[in-house]
Amino acid sequence: MKILNENQNIPKELESYIKENKSLHPYFESSFSGIKPKNYCGFLSINGESYFIAPKITTDSSRNLNIFIYMIIYAYDIKLKNLHLSQGEMQEQNIFELFIRLFADMLLEEFKRGLFKKYITLQENLKVLRGRYIIKKNFGNFYHQNIYCEFDEFSMDNDLNRFFLYALRYFKRFSSYSNLYRCEAILDEVTYLNIDFKKQNIHFDRMSSRYQQSYEVALMLLQKLVPMTEKSSDRSFAFLFDMAEVFEKFVGKMYQEIDSTTKLQKKGVFGSLYLKPDIVMSDIIIDTKYKMVRDRGDLSTQDKYQMFVYGVNFKIEETMLLYPKHLVDIDDNLELGRGEDMIGLKMRSLDLGFDGGYSEFICEIKERLEKINV
Repeated sequence: MKILNENQNIPKELESYIKENKSLHPYFESSFSGIKPKNYCGFLSINGESYFIAPKITTDSSRNLNIFIYMIIYAYDIKLKNLHLSQGEMQEQNIFELFIRLFADMLLEEFKRGLFKKYITLQENLKVLRGRYIIKKNFGNFYHQNIYCEFDEFSMDNDLNRFFLYALRYFKRFSSYSNLYRCEAILDEVTYLNIDFKKQNIHFDRMSSRYQQSYEVALMLLQKLVPMTEKSSDRSFAFLFDMAEVFEKFVGKMYQEIDSTTKLQKKGVFGSLYLKPDIVMSDIIIDTKYKMVRDRGDLSTQDKYQMFVYGVNFKIEETMLLYPKHLVDIDDNLELGRGEDMIGLKMRSLDLGFDGGYSEFICEIKERLEKINV
């Protein structure tokens, strides 16, 4: 697997392929010097060749791969009980395959505990009465022996299982993992539908809650997967994450665990202003910015206005712009406005560099965040 950096031009052998595939255009930007990713990291599989676009966290590309996977697992709240990854395994397999295996293993484990079934209402033309007699349909049906009936049936052929069947068949285009086939065989009585996963709105209750983790992992995979062609024989694809979204989710979830009063993307309407800061705590508003900065000279005027407006309208006097550490540590304090409307703005950077296992990584980064807040 070839490892590329997020802020560097891609190899020349990939340029023509990306130019020819319109599905990849939103994720890359072109200039006179070449083509590079637009803050997207993840995995590319092109004509059997594997490439990993790594976030620029440390100078060690292998460590960056591990840290990226750790951030995804934590940000998207993926439980690790079925995922025992050594650093060697993460280097040998592509990221998409790792999560495919996680999804299939989790789903198969739940299937072994029992398939999810629910009552669905059916209408059929039967020889004997079952359930409710449908007067309208049976009117004029005097010369036929069958009876139109409406009845409830406890069935596996429901929206959730149809989603799983769609996901399993879709993922089989890109992976031959055996548990995908086992899960599909179990759903042999489920109707296959071509589902628009972007409009999925499945609600979980006490009976279906144990399937929610499998559902969320499958949905994440579908949303981040970018097929190159519609041909089922072509297994070339991209599996890409917007690092601004990953960083925001990662930091936000961590602050929620540090302080239970933390609100993520708290909405506020102030006259004609609609505001939604990333993180709102009792005494500070925090916005994450996945940008490479060195000092206050790199701070945009727009970011200053944004934090000032947040502070004034939410009536919180301290704000913070939090960046990932790239070149240097950022530790600066500014004052926005004056008098009663003065808002304090902190510029801070979070060092994500780490060499170790997942649990240790989460504990270490959490400690670093707590020190930033002091």
